[in-house]
Amino acid sequence: MRAVTIDGFGSTPAVTELAKPEPGPGEILVKVHASSLNGFDGAVIHGVFKDMLEHKFPVTLGKDFAGTVEAVGEGVERSVGDRVFGVVMKPVVCDGAFAEYVVVAEGYGIAAVPPSLDLDRAGALGLAGTAAAGVVDAIAPKAGDTVLVVGATGGVGAYAVQLAAASGATVLATAKPGAETEFVLGLGAAHAVDHTADVAAQVRAIAPDGVTGVVHLAGDPTALVELLADGGLLASTLGFGPEQAGREGITVTSVMANPDTATLDRLADAAAADTLQVPIGRTFTLDEVAEAVGAFGAGTVGKIGVSVV
Repeated sequence: MRAVTIDGFGSTPAVTELAKPEPGPGEILVKVHASSLNGFDGAVIHGVFKDMLEHKFPVTLGKDFAGTVEAVGEGVERSVGDRVFGVVMKPVVCDGAFAEYVVVAEGYGIAAVPPSLDLDRAGALGLAGTAAAGVVDAIAPKAGDTVLVVGATGGVGAYAVQLAAASGATVLATAKPGAETEFVLGLGAAHAVDHTADVAAQVRAIAPDGVTGVVHLAGDPTALVELLADGGLLASTLGFGPEQAGREGITVTSVMANPDTATLDRLADAAAADTLQVPIGRTFTLDEVAEAVGAFGAGTVGKIGVSVV
């Protein structure tokens, strides 16, 4: 099968031929239709996790997947032909979804694709969507709250803006003037905050007493702590925790994406009902993944899709 692999840290992703995998007990072989690029992929390429996670080269990149069940192992309840999506969750970094086929476990990181949701959108939903759900759930926004989303134009940020706005909160989203501002306002943000200017002054002009919640997805979080009202909550996907906050009277939570079936189902149902946009800005083929990685690093707005078929 065709797969996008790297043969070492820092190497350029390239399409290679690998043996088609077979599912073992409790596993599912998925014929991949679509995937998407995430920050995790770039981190793998550059060896960010080399001392934290075991890697087995050649590493096939890609965390998200959407496709159809090709074959099942013993004890699996899903049927051949079922449409599924999710996130590749394995203890060793090796077998990813930028490939014609991927084997995943049945119990975690996989869910059914609703009939009205196309596979291209499902393939860009898993990792970023569940990360966004995690940070927004951690700050528990509600009507009357003000939420600042920092890193709002990326994949996780785009979902977080929508989920926070759907709660009834007033959302402030970081975005440069122009296309980025139009993007976040189109997702439901009430205000755009230019992150190239004085963020604190802009936020204080809108929320003089501070915001009730902050979603930290980019940049230095220490200044964001000071923008919280007393009793406010901050959630970060970048490893920023309460011991680093240096301020009492607020709650800081470090969040990792948790693509359990319930969260995947919740996101898929919202996307199928068009209450959650899947903002794919550009789509690349397997042969173009190296170019896609460069586009991701340059700051493409929204998600970057990867078409496998």
